[in-house]
Amino acid sequence: MDKIHLYDKILSPMLTEKTTNLSEQNKIVFKVPREANKINLKKNIEKIFKVNVTKINIVNKQNRTKVTRGKKVKVRGYKKAIITLKKGQSIDLTTGI
Repeated sequence: MDKIHLYDKILSPMLTEKTTNLSEQNKIVFKVPREANKINLKKNIEKIFKVNVTKINIVNKQNRTKVTRGKKVKVRGYKKAIITLKKGQSIDLTTGI
């Protein structure tokens, strides 16, 4: 399997206050493509970061509309994966992928 295909399943890490608090529980959150599934994500993350994944939760955020300055704006949905690592392991997101 080529390195390019490994990185296709991870679009970007999500760095928010909530995801930073999850990192204390050995959980990392990534934005992933809509066609990604748990089995492929587990294999790719274990190969890229050399960690042991114990659990993966996937959340689909749906498309929605919101009103900004009196105009309706479409906000695209996305898929995110919450990855639980083995106790004692971590991924340093500041170094880049």
